[in-house]
Amino acid sequence: MEVDMKMKVLMLFLGLAVALTGIFLFAGEMKASAKPEWSINASDIEACSCPMFCQCYFNTQPAAHHHGGDSEHFCRFNMAYKVNSGHFGETKLAGAKFWITGDLGADFSAGKTDWAHVTFDKAMTPAQREAIGKILGHMFPVQWGSLTTAEGTIDTWEYSKDAAHATLNGGKTAEIRLKRFPSANNEPVVIKNLTYFGVPRNDGFVLMPNEIETYKEGPKAFEFKGTTGFYVVTDMNSNDVKKSGM
Repeated sequence: MEVDMKMKVLMLFLGLAVALTGIFLFAGEMKASAKPEWSINASDIEACSCPMFCQCYFNTQPAAHHHGGDSEHFCRFNMAYKVNSGHFGETKLAGAKFWITGDLGADFSAGKTDWAHVTFDKAMTPAQREAIGKILGHMFPVQWGSLTTAEGTIDTWEYSKDAAHATLNGGKTAEIRLKRFPSANNEPVVIKNLTYFGVPRNDGFVLMPNEIETYKEGPKAFEFKGTTGFYVVTDMNSNDVKKSGM
């Protein structure tokens, strides 16, 4: 009888161990398949000072710009974003717009860039601004020499296969205007399989040289015409960051 009792107790403990193992495995599977803590799918109208197409996507040094007998390497850019879908925890991001102006500097091979200025659209909530600010650190995993923020109105944001146009504060602060050049079949020229900074997925770079890309405020103001311009839809979430170990 004593042996039978010991066997029953042993079987009970074994059964309990198997049950607990199943629970832990199930919990692990649930965690692995859990929805991302944040996600963002966004469309970007972008232009920069580099000749078409921006060599920064294939190199660690921007194009050289000549001034008399001197030359200087820089990539001064404007990026006008509109979020198509996404969330950060419980904060919904769809419809949010933000603008990034900056300069990658002369050489970013060590992951260090010159400056960036992020303008959040006035229609964004404080929670959306905080969320986008955190996500941008993963989209652009570089060290900015200077990173500042502001509030403004992105009052124009338009895209078609033939042109794109975005203005910040009615164009008084910044403007991007792109126009597609003629192609063989009257369709946009698209670069596929090209990485966009730290973002793992994009729909392809729709190439459109800029008619103008300008930033008009302060000592860092600039203006370029006929240089790089494109439209791209990017997609990223927190699971991507976990997989990459960033």
